[in-house]
Formats: sequence, C-alpha cells, structure tokens
Amino acid sequence: MTHPSRTGGQILVDALHVHGVEIAFGVPGESYLDVLDALHDSSIRFVINRQEGGAAFMAEAYGKLTGQPGICFVTRGPGATNASIGVHTAYQDSTPMILFIGQVGNDFVDREAFQEIDYRRMYGEMAKWVAQIDRADRIPEYIARAFQVATSGRPGPVVLALPEDMLIAKAEVADTRRYAPVQAAPSSTQIDTLRSMLLDAKKPIVLLGGGSWNAQACADLATFAEANALPVGCTFRFQDLLDNAHPNYAGDVGIGINPKLAARVKDADLVIAIGPRLGEMTTGGYTLLDSPVPKQRLVHIHNDPEELGSVYQADLMIASGAPQACAMLAAMEPVDSSAWRHTVEEARADLAAWQAQPPIFKDGQAPLDLWQVVQDLQAALPADTIITNGAGNYASWAHRFWRYGGMRTQLAPTNGAMGYAVPSGVAAKIVDPQRTVVTFAGDGEFMMTGQELATAVQYGAGVVILVFNNSMFGTIRMHQEKTYPGRVSGTTLHNPDFAALARAYGGHGEVVEQTADFAPALARALEHANGKGMPALIELRYDGNLITPNATLESMRKAAEAAKQ
Repeated sequence: MTHPSRTGGQILVDALHVHGVEIAFGVPGESYLDVLDALHDSSIRFVINRQEGGAAFMAEAYGKLTGQPGICFVTRGPGATNASIGVHTAYQDSTPMILFIGQVGNDFVDREAFQEIDYRRMYGEMAKWVAQIDRADRIPEYIARAFQVATSGRPGPVVLALPEDMLIAKAEVADTRRYAPVQAAPSSTQIDTLRSMLLDAKKPIVLLGGGSWNAQACADLATFAEANALPVGCTFRFQDLLDNAHPNYAGDVGIGINPKLAARVKDADLVIAIGPRLGEMTTGGYTLLDSPVPKQRLVHIHNDPEELGSVYQADLMIASGAPQACAMLAAMEPVDSSAWRHTVEEARADLAAWQAQPPIFKDGQAPLDLWQVVQDLQAALPADTIITNGAGNYASWAHRFWRYGGMRTQLAPTNGAMGYAVPSGVAAKIVDPQRTVVTFAGDGEFMMTGQELATAVQYGAGVVILVFNNSMFGTIRMHQEKTYPGRVSGTTLHNPDFAALARAYGGHGEVVEQTADFAPALARALEHANGKGMPALIELRYDGNLITPNATLESMRKAAEAAKQ
C-alpha cells in the first residue's frame, strides 16, 4: 500500500520501524535534520553520543550483542571520518551494522562543497556495500537492501549517504517487508564427508569464531563436541561461543595463546574450524597452520564462499552460517571417540594450569595483584556478566583469566581498535540494563573515548569501568623493549586522576593501589552501577614493569640486550 506523501526523512524512519529498529546511536548534524525531526515522534530511541567514533563503536557493539544491525547516524565530512573506526571494526569482526551519513545536496555535489566526501571511495575497502540515496521514493528499497546485505552471508557494515535535498523532498511510496537474513547450509554429503574425516582422526580439535552465531548455534555446537569428545578452542575475541566452564572448552586461540594449546593445534591431525576467518591473530601469524596447505587435515566452515580457500586450501570447505552447520553437526551420528577422548581432560588440565596465579605475583612483591583482581571479579559477578575491552596488553588479564559464561558475554574488537572499551560497555548496559557490564580499559585506551562516560550518565547506564593505569602505551613499550631495549620513545603517558574525572562526569570513582582494597571497592562500584543506575570507575594504579602475566619489561629488556651482544 502506498503511503501519503512523506519527506525523505520520514520515509527513512518509517523504514527503520519496518525492520525492527528500536535504538540508534549518533551525533547530530545539520546534514540530516529531517531525520532527527522524524525521530522526534518515533518510538526509536536515539542515543546521543559525544563523538562519532564512540557512536560507531556503540552501534557495532549493539550488532555483536543482538545479531541485528547496529544503527548509527553521523554528519558529513568530519563526522564520517570519525565514524570510520567503527565501520572498520564491524568489517573485520563480521558485525552487522548500518551507518547513515548526511551528505551535501545533489545541487552541490562534485564541487568539493562544505564537508563533501565521496563515501563510495572512502568506505569502499571497509564496508560490504556503500551507496548514496539520491531519490526519496527509493529509500525503502535501499534500506531493505542495507539490512539484507548487513545480515546475510558474512555479516558486516553497510554505509548509506543521505543528500540533504533528498531528505526534505516528498514522495508517495510504499514500505517494504521486513528483511530476512540468508545463510547457506551444508549439504548432507558434506556432513557425511566431515564425519568420515572424523572417523579417521586420532587427534582432532574444533576452533570456533566469526559472525552469525546465536544461542541455539552455541548449544548445538556444545552437543556436537560432547557427543564426539572434542576439545574446543575459541578464536581471538570469540571466547564466549562456548561457556568456559564447559568440560570441552580448551582455551582461547589468539594473541598470547597457551603454548600447550598452540602445540595441541599444531599436532592435531584434524582441525574443524567453524566460523573463523583463520586470520593472522587466530593462527599466530599463520604459524599454527601452514599456508597455503596445512599439515593438519582441515575442515573450514565459513559463511562467505570468498573466504574459503583465500589463505588456506582446506581438505573440506563448506559455505555455511554457524547456526545451519551446527544444527546438522548436532544431529550427526556420533563417531567412536575412544582414540582421543582423553585429550579433552588433558586440555582442561592445561587450561587450569595456564589460568593459575602467574609467578610474577607469587612472591607478594607487587602491591596490586592483577590476577587476584580477576579472581575477585569472578567471585563477585554473575555468570552472564558482559566483559568489554579494547586493545592493549591490559586486555590479557581478561582474555587469559576471566571465564566467559557463554553467548554473548564478551565484546571486544578483533581488529585491535583502541577506544572500543568504554563505548561498547556503555552500549551493552543501555541495551541490556538488567545485566552486569564490566569494562576493562587501559589508560591510553580510556583517553580515546572516555568522554562517552557522559553518555552513560545521561542515559543511566550503570557500567563498571576498570582503568588499568601503568602510565604508558604498554603494548608499544613492550615491543620497544624487545627491539630497541632501553630506548623509550613516544610511549610515556601523563594521566589525569581517572577517579576524579569519573566523579566530574557524575559517576562514581575511586583509586585502588593495594590488592586487599579491590574487593571492597568493587562492591561499592557495583552498588553504584546496579543499585543507582550510574557508571562507576575504579582506577587500578600499578607498576608498569608488570607488562604481561608472563614477563616484565625489565626481563624483556635484559633478554633483548643479551641477544644483541
């Protein structure tokens, strides 16, 4: 049915309703005023951010958390460039997202008008589809396609530019149906082949990762792993695809991998990879699996046919979404697993040893034991707590020692984007206010998007933020000491009082420097966050020499100096 005449902005907002949008993130701009006006009378909640990078990160986090496209609105030019970090994250993380950008009017286009950019060229390498809607009567068509593209196959970001004159133009046009994501599924022949390969194996292992997962897919995967006694590793920043308390969970396969788990992957005679791209981070710089032909037999299941065979020539390549593949694997007749059943318990024992207190804290010399901080968190928080983090060595304390409770309890960027931690935590608490949300953020990380604390206060998002303050860009300093020992350059930070900053925003803030002080501080932060519905920040001040759970900067420096002699 064709609607009465509507402006482009109203048609767009009506289209978002059709596709089930309940929340959008953004920074207002004069280039899409008619959309803002249409949102005024809409049930869609528009969350006002303080910088477009934060808005895009929040939309990406929404996409990860819900499986539905995260919606973000930004203005043209500088707004679009600021938001690009979230688009890049969504692309590499296979997260559904739609970014709407205000654009100069068609009467000004191609004149390098104020803030004009050709977004097709700008975003062409980091989005699944980039387009500009030049006619108001085609808005429903473009929006439907955007949702379809963002959610089908390998999920990812779509970018749509909105010329100002198009948004105020009127048109009589019908709305579309709601989008319906499309995923391929394995054939019965492919599942039979996989089963035959599993029958021939002696040391199989399963790797999980990628987009398109849902709760049922995770449950089906657990059924498959249990029935066939398979150890399961979760790839870089997809640790929540299997409850870490599950007896088949073997640990995370990514940066800082447990050496025994790395050896287990290398020594496997069959690797069943369900969902991951098998990129640099997952494969340890392409060392866990030789490229292009691995030593292990490899089954690679991925929802993008173009990914299959792009790096690794697998023995069996299956184009399929995770839910479709896992449903068929769960229904598959189990094989005789007696040859490798013992490997599940061995992998669990290796994981337990890997997660024990690191030697650098056992002598009690460090005033603040970061391992104990994670233990206190684990003891105090519910199993469905959402943990968010960005990029930096500080994240290893979550990746290695936190036990994720299953789908969806982890929000973290596989593309290594700094600045992700705070916006993703705030978004998670806005989207799911009943759940506890804890953000791990480095001191350098926090200063990139920490202004989104103002967003948290404005919307009553009671996220708990832990700021790991070692007064340096720790990851880069670590590499400096390994490569240029003793030559510190560009990595030292002079930081504000983070706790005072949190209080200035209207949240709760305090500083912890002693291990015994953390648990009481956490209790106060949780009361403020969950009880009062406002953000709380705990600044963890500690010796920057304690750069990783395995080594100090001093030991790295001495090793590098010795190697140069």
